[in-house]
Amino acid sequence: MGAAWCFFARTGPAAERWVGEIALEILKGRAGQVADALEAHADTAELDGQRRLGVDKAVGYLRAKLPYLGYDIALAEGWPIATGVIGGACRHLVKDRMDITGARWGLAGAEAVLKLRAVISNGDFEQYWKYHVQREHLRVHAIRYRDALTLAA
Repeated sequence: MGAAWCFFARTGPAAERWVGEIALEILKGRAGQVADALEAHADTAELDGQRRLGVDKAVGYLRAKLPYLGYDIALAEGWPIATGVIGGACRHLVKDRMDITGARWGLAGAEAVLKLRAVISNGDFEQYWKYHVQREHLRVHAIRYRDALTLAA
């Protein structure tokens, strides 16, 4: 949205529509053309200095990441595509915890830690913990003594 604020009022719905159109062009594999068009639009609007920072940042990003923005190919092949939000979530959930110097993870331990991190990050820990305690009680106590209780009856 930073580039949009260079051309549109922050409160107007036109900025959101414009960003949506730009995003669709990038998804169609036209990131290079989008960068060129943004730059040309800023030149035509005679933006300079502070008013142009959002455009320059967006153009710089698009040009630097151009080899990685083949969304049209990924979508045509049915491959998943990720956003910065998804990448940030992966870094937060996985890399920040699993990529600790000297740590060694087995599949089961890593999966358990990542599930807990996801539950905590989503704000669902209290609900999960109640469920976990109920399941543990059933697993450890109720099932263990079920046969003995059936025989006594």
